[in-house]
Amino acid sequence: MTFKDSARLDTSQVGGGRRGRGGGGLAAGGGLGGLLLLVLYLFFGGDLGGGGSQGGGAGGGTTPWTFDTGRVQQEGAQGDFSHCRTGADANEHLDCRVVGTVNSVQRFWGGTQGYEPARTIIFTDVVSTGCGTADRRVGPFYCPLDSQVYLDVSFFEQLEAMGGDGGALSQMYVVAHEYGHHVQNLAGVLSRSQQDPRGPESGAVRVELQADCYAGVWVAHADGTRTGSTAEAMLQPITRDQLESALSAAEAVGDDRIQERAQGRVRPENWTHGSSAQRRQWFLTGYESGDPSACDTFAADDLGR
Repeated sequence: MTFKDSARLDTSQVGGGRRGRGGGGLAAGGGLGGLLLLVLYLFFGGDLGGGGSQGGGAGGGTTPWTFDTGRVQQEGAQGDFSHCRTGADANEHLDCRVVGTVNSVQRFWGGTQGYEPARTIIFTDVVSTGCGTADRRVGPFYCPLDSQVYLDVSFFEQLEAMGGDGGALSQMYVVAHEYGHHVQNLAGVLSRSQQDPRGPESGAVRVELQADCYAGVWVAHADGTRTGSTAEAMLQPITRDQLESALSAAEAVGDDRIQERAQGRVRPENWTHGSSAQRRQWFLTGYESGDPSACDTFAADDLGR
């Protein structure tokens, strides 16, 4: 999706995390303990530890990520978003696009009952969170203990390498997905992943697919065409190519695709996020319905394949 050049960005909804060089490891304090499975809503089902390869989940045992960050705007990682003022800036700079996406997503969810705003922290390398110390290898994640989204924007390069097309909406989908977890946390359903952490019909998979569906609902309303409020919307009308860009990202992070790439075989009993086809299906469910109530994956008898 393309931001309107004149759209105004609210940088107060985004902050910068500290930069670091090393691993850090998972913080033991903060009451985390048995909540570990609850807080690890990462695209690859890893842990927040900083050592070696990623542990657990579909991406376990993969090589630590490396990035060429030369073309990534770094000011945001240090907390300086002074260059993020308008939609034109969001179209030009990746960190400003994150700011604009956060603004748009929260504008939508802010119209629903009981929604409370959540900040996004853009960081480089290492960041301290309410859920422990994380580095960029964990991918984007939401921490329910401090109700914040964490993102190293260099993740988008890895997403493109994994099969996402690199388009703007594929990046915006990532942000919207994490805010889906915030909505779940406010609704009291996020903990279902902890209660049933693995398997093709597990609570973990249902939580992730619902977050994909919520991302699709936001896309359905982001340009204001369905409600006749295009003048107030921050974004231009979506095109089919842009929609396919988001779908390419959802498919790229399917458990089956990640397992096939990393391990050479697919093991549904270890799924934590759902297959590529499921993630596409539930994103489209949200987009086509435009209705959060259509995203009740917990009541679904069939999650797809």
